[in-house]
Amino acid sequence: MDEKALFVAAEVIILAVQPKILLQVLPTIRDYIQDNQVLVSVAAGVSLEEIEAGIGKHKIARAMPNTPVTIGEGMSSISVNHQFTDEDRQTVVQIFESFGRAKILPEQQIDAVIGVSGSSPAYVYLFIEALVDGAVAEGMSRKDAYEFAAQAVLGAAKMVLETGKHPAELKDAVCSPGGTTIAAVASLEKDGFRAAVMNAVQAAIQKNRE
Repeated sequence: MDEKALFVAAEVIILAVQPKILLQVLPTIRDYIQDNQVLVSVAAGVSLEEIEAGIGKHKIARAMPNTPVTIGEGMSSISVNHQFTDEDRQTVVQIFESFGRAKILPEQQIDAVIGVSGSSPAYVYLFIEALVDGAVAEGMSRKDAYEFAAQAVLGAAKMVLETGKHPAELKDAVCSPGGTTIAAVASLEKDGFRAAVMNAVQAAIQKNRE
């Protein structure tokens, strides 16, 4: 089956190339695209308007997944243009929900998504690594420490998602008066943990806007 036949046969076309390459590819596929087809771009930094300029007024979406999609635990934002129907939205959401969670958001929020979700797995890995180093310093094996730290992070994340409680409420439930956890939280606050994370999110957002 040749390139044109593949495009004609597809209901949904995923444009999964780097941003610079995407802008070069769009004019080459413009004549193949049909009005009933849905196109989804995962190229960061290329707006719906820019994609429309390259291929015309078709059903176009921008998706921003993160790397945990590779194990079925991703988080993806989806932004669509005015040509999308409710059925089209449902179709694209179902595709991305097949490897995690997905949510329709306005395109202007994609920068925030990159900071809070797209890049944040790296922040979490760094946090896990720091937890492990602290435990290893006290004599725990690195292998055991990684298992305990990763499971603690996984469990805490599930508590937020499944209980619907505010993270502050969940934090307070762990912090007994005068206990070990509140001492640790006080140390994190003293060292600027919260501000450091907020600054990291903003740095990712600003870099994406460059």
